[in-house]
Amino acid sequence: MIRSFYFILEKEFKQMMRSKGLVRMLIMMPVIQLLILPMAANYSIKNISLAVVDNDHSEYSRKMIHKITSSGYFKLTAFCRNSQEAFKEVENDHTDLILEIPKNFEKNLVRENNQKLSVQINAIEGVKAGLSGGYLANIITDFNSDIRTRWVQSQGVDEPALVSVAPVNWYNRYMNYYLFIIPGILVTLITGIGMLQTSFNMVKEKEIGTIEQINVTPVKKQAFILGKMVPYFVLSALVFVIGQIVSYLFYNIHSVGSYLTVFVGMCAFLFSLQGFGLLLSTYAESQQQAMSLGFFFMNILNMMSGLYTSIDSMPMWAKVMTGSFPLSHFIRVMRMVMLKGSSIAEVGDHLLIMVGLGIIFNTWAVLHYQKRS
Repeated sequence: MIRSFYFILEKEFKQMMRSKGLVRMLIMMPVIQLLILPMAANYSIKNISLAVVDNDHSEYSRKMIHKITSSGYFKLTAFCRNSQEAFKEVENDHTDLILEIPKNFEKNLVRENNQKLSVQINAIEGVKAGLSGGYLANIITDFNSDIRTRWVQSQGVDEPALVSVAPVNWYNRYMNYYLFIIPGILVTLITGIGMLQTSFNMVKEKEIGTIEQINVTPVKKQAFILGKMVPYFVLSALVFVIGQIVSYLFYNIHSVGSYLTVFVGMCAFLFSLQGFGLLLSTYAESQQQAMSLGFFFMNILNMMSGLYTSIDSMPMWAKVMTGSFPLSHFIRVMRMVMLKGSSIAEVGDHLLIMVGLGIIFNTWAVLHYQKRS
């Protein structure tokens, strides 16, 4: 079996290297994506278009507008005379948010110590709407705190005691967005190679008709399948290493924990991922079918992996589903090791789950392959 496995492995590597364009594409595409995606897929929202309707034209209203526009999050795109004019700006997609300051804003604020503002948000993009509303609320609260402090000091009264909060961000002290997103993006980049290419490689044998010839040879099915998986395991590992180098050179991202733990996690991840790709290939009769199945599952894996949204905020059925995704576990391992410095023991649960999923997927694929054969 070892001798036949060696010859199959030699044949697969030679066949893969003949397609030099494919190999170059599989290496260069993830590198280019790793350079571009972190700069584009950014959770921090800036340059939010703001339309202001100032019905008071007082000193306080001008100071508040200045504080909002100088925060760096908002840009004043329209200074409207009334709310109808501001609504037209929203309808024409020229502004994201309307701030309306009522008449007698300064007078009521000074005399009655109370005043209300109208904030209307374009909620077509839900995440952007929620963040922009939160940014504006924090700025207005800060402005309110400033003017209250000035009143107390101008009246000669001792400043009231305030409770101040000094948050400390563990593992990502300066909330560097790249530290959070790049480990996750790196995982998704090797997902396509590990899952899709493994599936395509197996289905290709069916299309050209060589699978029947191999089945009647003395080659064991286990050796044949393993020989199909190893070349793309090596290629995925190579892309992963190149991605780590690119992350360090261009974004200064390096692992706080041991790189050995990272690569142990990568091996467990690729074992389960290639098993899933192999399983897809047993149900597909052509590369087109394999591609359709692969992209169907790729979209689900990426969107529910925890890369862009927190798994904790998902409903219970979605949490259970993501538990069966190797992608979600390896993203968790990458972030824990690279940001927190976790050891193998601390990420052991995720490693065991990925290995367990790999055993299930590979066993299922081998049994289904034997049944179809």
